[in-house]
Amino acid sequence: MPSAPLHLDTPLVRTASGYSASGKPLWLKLDALQPSGSFKLRGVGRLCQHEVEKGAREIFCASGGNAGIAAAFAGRALGVPVTIVVPETTAADVRETIAATGANVLVHGAVFDEANAYAIELARSCKASYVHPFDHPLLWDGHATLIDEVVAKGATFDCVVTSVGGGGLLAGIVEGLKRNGLTDVPVIAVETEGAASLHKSLQANERVTLPAITSIATSLGARQVAQHVFELPNQHPIESVVVSDGDAVAACLKFADAHRLLVEPACGAALAVADVHAGLLQRFDSPLIEVCGGIGVSLEKLKLWKEKFL
Repeated sequence: MPSAPLHLDTPLVRTASGYSASGKPLWLKLDALQPSGSFKLRGVGRLCQHEVEKGAREIFCASGGNAGIAAAFAGRALGVPVTIVVPETTAADVRETIAATGANVLVHGAVFDEANAYAIELARSCKASYVHPFDHPLLWDGHATLIDEVVAKGATFDCVVTSVGGGGLLAGIVEGLKRNGLTDVPVIAVETEGAASLHKSLQANERVTLPAITSIATSLGARQVAQHVFELPNQHPIESVVVSDGDAVAACLKFADAHRLLVEPACGAALAVADVHAGLLQRFDSPLIEVCGGIGVSLEKLKLWKEKFL
């Protein structure tokens, strides 16, 4: 008998049609309200549970922030020590939040790829379990629960809008649509300029590694998407779009005013689509936006981003 999931069934709210330039009422799935602050707890929690059920006594994970705090939360709930390796780009306050959740935090490498390679090496040398932040079938299975929940609430939707980093959330959404018989429902995959590894890969028709992440949406900062994610548009209708950092920040501020919740620009990217790519939503009646959340945000940061971009 599998253990109870660590994530919450999060609220689903409906906007008025005048909320965005799209003129459409939007379903908002509020995963910013997960105990770890983001959707990551769905998949990371699922994978950590699996590892502990297999006998893991220690877990290592690399993360720019959100997967790290999800793994830290899961480790605390499951009673196993967790070490999170973050790259130098992870802000000090995010490192402190992960540590305060009970994990050991190590800083290694200039980018996620280097932190990830180090986490794998440490897990091997310590004979511990390694949990990938976005590239594992059990992660996708965990993230798919957000679609299960929306369907269980009886909500009708005809497209899903989601932010994309390494692609774990996108893979989970596609899995959730598939297992609920919704294979014809398209997914709009959103990235910010400077972190658009999926968009560039689809343009080039091969998996591209970005030379650097230049967007403030550092949670989308995977320089290369998972192979499975690159192949998903061959299996499911997926449209890749890009927004600017300014677009993402404006969407965060608008969402905070309307719903009294703070989310990262990485999440604001998905929220921005209904304004920036309003025409894209015209053929749909009832879009669903995954409000993925994120811990790398504060009132002070939003103020600084507003001054810089708007």
